[in-house]
Amino acid sequence: MLVKDIVAVLFMLGGVFLFTTATLGLLRLPDFFTRLHATGKGDTLAALWSLAGLAVYNGFTLTSAKIVFIAVFLFLAQPTATHAISRAAFRCKVQPWILAKGGEK
Repeated sequence: MLVKDIVAVLFMLGGVFLFTTATLGLLRLPDFFTRLHATGKGDTLAALWSLAGLAVYNGFTLTSAKIVFIAVFLFLAQPTATHAISRAAFRCKVQPWILAKGGEK
């Protein structure tokens, strides 16, 4: 039982770490597309790791099956939504950040 709890905590700490790095990417990256990339990848993986931790913590129950179903849905929906948002921004002529010759935008 102790090993199960340690594995669950490690998964959840990994999820917290990934949420934190995605948030830092949102705050620090220069333009819309790179920010969307950081949050799209980071939040998807963070949600999966956090849900995996919850599923391990609950053991093999109906609740864990529901958590796995939610994780699969998020794994499919979040990248699809990120792609649709970035495609809409590209079609609306949102300009990506380009590094100028002098090092400034």
